[in-house]
Amino acid sequence: MTPVEAAHALHRALEAGKSGDELRPLFTADAVTVERPNLIKPHGARSPLDEMLANSDKGTGLLSSQKYDVHSELVSGDTAILRLTWTGVLRDGKQLVAHIAQFVDTRDGLIRSIETFDCYEPF
Repeated sequence: MTPVEAAHALHRALEAGKSGDELRPLFTADAVTVERPNLIKPHGARSPLDEMLANSDKGTGLLSSQKYDVHSELVSGDTAILRLTWTGVLRDGKQLVAHIAQFVDTRDGLIRSIETFDCYEPF
């Protein structure tokens, strides 16, 4: 998979409600996610793969749906750079919206790291 295809595969899987070990085949064993400070995580976070997958399980429990709308993408070597809007609908029907810059690094067609800058709309 190209870096953009890998990023899109992850977004589609999350939109389909997949989480946890269902996502593991998309990642290298040493994958990490770096979340830069935002409204939900004011200090940011760095999560290795197992923690990332556990967090996706928690997210699935909170959300009734989520959608990724990619506005632009650029590839530089093994990195996909995406500008997107994420919309998540909580189980109580409330909606969260974040405007995101996402850097997805790949190795051998798998995601090895995601660095994300999430700008949430007020909630």
